[in-house]
Amino acid sequence: MEFDETKKDDKQYVLEQVKIQGSFLDLASNRLKDDKEVVLAAVNQDAKSLEFASNRLKDDKEIVLTSVKQIGWTVCYASERLREDKQILLEGVKIDGQELYFASAKLRDDKEVVQEAVKNKGLILKYASDRLRKDKDVVILALQNDKRAKEYVLDENLLEDEDIKKILE
Repeated sequence: MEFDETKKDDKQYVLEQVKIQGSFLDLASNRLKDDKEVVLAAVNQDAKSLEFASNRLKDDKEIVLTSVKQIGWTVCYASERLREDKQILLEGVKIDGQELYFASAKLRDDKEVVQEAVKNKGLILKYASDRLRKDKDVVILALQNDKRAKEYVLDENLLEDEDIKKILE
């Protein structure tokens, strides 16, 4: 499928195109990359097209949530402000725990966020706060997902805990 670049500022044309292939947002005019209707249509079709949205719309919670709920790692395209939004990070880490890497220090110390992250990517324990790397509940979830997460446990005494020993056997 070809994108007619002479129509990159034609809203109806671009809207039709991004509904078929969201990544065509990259070829749209800057004005349309800043049009919520166009960007939302693109992100609904292809979550990764968030990358091509204007900075203003990368700070729009509805658009970012639409993307992150489909593909967690697209949170990396969100504004700094939204990367610190607990709801958005929670949606992202539920899909891919790797998103904890993009979280603010505050969210890396949020037990609920970290637990969701380590449930599906145990090794991401590495990016949790020091406090949570010593938390038995968090450590158990991380080790259940990936025993190699033991390398990131900060409290050696936890590794002697009977529940944790059973997981590591």
